[in-house]
Amino acid sequence: MNSTVIAALVPVVLLVVLGYAAGRLRWLRAESAKDLSNLVFLVLMPALMFRTMGKVDIAHLDPLPLLGYFSAALLLFAFIVGYHGLHRLSLVRGAVLGVAATFSNLVMIGIAFMSLVYGDAGLVVLLSIVSVNALVLLTTGAVVLELAVAHEALRASQSSEVAQAGRSGRHALGRTVLQAVKKSLLHPVPIPIVAGLLYGQTGWGIPEMIDKPLQWLGNAMGPLALLLVGVTLAGARAREHLRGALVLTVVKNLVLPALVAGFGLLYGVTGLPLVVMVVAASLPAGANSFLFAQRYKVAEDLVTAGITASTFAALLTVPLVMALAARLG
Repeated sequence: MNSTVIAALVPVVLLVVLGYAAGRLRWLRAESAKDLSNLVFLVLMPALMFRTMGKVDIAHLDPLPLLGYFSAALLLFAFIVGYHGLHRLSLVRGAVLGVAATFSNLVMIGIAFMSLVYGDAGLVVLLSIVSVNALVLLTTGAVVLELAVAHEALRASQSSEVAQAGRSGRHALGRTVLQAVKKSLLHPVPIPIVAGLLYGQTGWGIPEMIDKPLQWLGNAMGPLALLLVGVTLAGARAREHLRGALVLTVVKNLVLPALVAGFGLLYGVTGLPLVVMVVAASLPAGANSFLFAQRYKVAEDLVTAGITASTFAALLTVPLVMALAARLG
């Protein structure tokens, strides 16, 4: 079991370490890293999302494991954002950390790992989660982030001016909300996800001459994103965020799978599907949250340190969750 976990995690760790070395040796400057981050966010990730969603057949998805998994993830996401709101902290920061705490590395680590440990039957369950993971979590994250940005911009403008009550204030709030909704709908994350999902339901399939470039672009997304995590880590003040990174690791690697197990049992999921969804939730944080952090320029060092800590800690936490999940199954 441990050798399988190590085999799945070591390639990810090596990419982060390679990126870290490139950053320390200044082979890649911070300015270039931001440009590459935009390339990943605006080109590579949309290609991956469209291609993934374009092959989803909604009619063949088992709803109960999906319902259990995403009920837990969305509850945790809402709690993190709500906590930041109640304590008058940045909602944008809360949304980015919410994505980091709920978005597992299901593709680069999960697919090979589940195939080795649980065979084809387990892989089917994982792929059903993967097929809508971005649709649910990244789209939710993008919408909430745009609303949070708009909310904080409105609050900043109100604090810098004499507060205007009444009708003009309500109109300003309405305009802000409409602008945020518009930006979230035209965001580079939801558009390819929704477009791919709608196209997939036509049954036409993606022509090979289009599918092949999309596959190439999508395959480049994960490795490049992990390299960028390492590059950012090289310039980050990681020690200042050690406590936060450890908290994020505990929440992502242990709290999320516990919530998934609870909701799975609540919805009557048993056997291998329950085990797979719980173990999937225990996989380390995906690099997508880092892309959100860089795009919105918030909690970059913390998210970078958190992804790294989550990946290293998974060498211990994933076997633990696997053992506990086996008893549930």
